[in-house]
Amino acid sequence: MAKLSFLAGFGAGYVFGSKAGRERYEQIRRAYAQAKDDPRLQSLAGMVQARADDALSTVRTKMGNDAPR
Repeated sequence: MAKLSFLAGFGAGYVFGSKAGRERYEQIRRAYAQAKDDPRLQSLAGMVQARADDALSTVRTKMGNDAPR
């Protein structure tokens, strides 16, 4: 009887958890889709990429061309 109760509880938890998980997943996916199309975020990403490229260039210059890759 304990085994049956455990399996019933596990099954109910799985069903309710998977439903809640799917809804949250869809919410996160929609937020990501909106954010990636936002011009402000794209501009910020471009600035971050430029700074990272500059920093990498500076490090490579200081290390010389003999640095392992």
